Amino acid sequence: MHPLFEGMILGLTLALFFGFGPAFFALVQTGIHRGFSKGFILAIGVFLNDLTVVSISIVAARAVMENMHKHQLFGIAGGFILMIFGILTYRHKIVVNSNDEVVNISEPHAITYLIKGFLLNIANPFVWLFWPTIVLGVAAPFMDTTSDIILFFTGTLAVVFSSDVTKVYLATKIKGYITDKFLRLINKIAGIILIIFGIALIIRSLYESGIL
Repeated sequence: MHPLFEGMILGLTLALFFGFGPAFFALVQTGIHRGFSKGFILAIGVFLNDLTVVSISIVAARAVMENMHKHQLFGIAGGFILMIFGILTYRHKIVVNSNDEVVNISEPHAITYLIKGFLLNIANPFVWLFWPTIVLGVAAPFMDTTSDIILFFTGTLAVVFSSDVTKVYLATKIKGYITDKFLRLINKIAGIILIIFGIALIIRSLYESGIL
């Protein structure tokens, strides 16, 4: 499959099953209280954060991946990491307080929203572990060709960004469905998908190494 389309499939998976963290609430709250334009700028900030982490991950991965054998080892390790994330996500407890705003935006300037969007996930350890895992495991087969890895993550990040903009646009409609029960269901589904993703990654890496 073409790297761009594989990346888009990954982006769609991330948007559907892993897009309900702090950034989701910030985007929804901003869309409701500050309008689409401010929420759009916030989404750009979130996108720039993802782009930065992915870029750092690619550079670091190329520094340590010297041959296909290491690629397969990273794939196996990444699969186990995803499975652990899946278990933690499945068991994670969420309580929603609709009276609390996730992001308290007081400045009207566009740069404020851009910076807050960028900084939103900086302190989120999941982001700094998840993207490197994707780079080393899922995207590793494309690492040998610069154009392929660029196309892969262009597709991924484009779909994720589009989903964030859609969340802002539909904020007033989505707001009524954000309940404890809804988010618990999303977390369980996300956890199961992560576990399946991890198992598939391990099997693929073992197959490529000739063990299976």
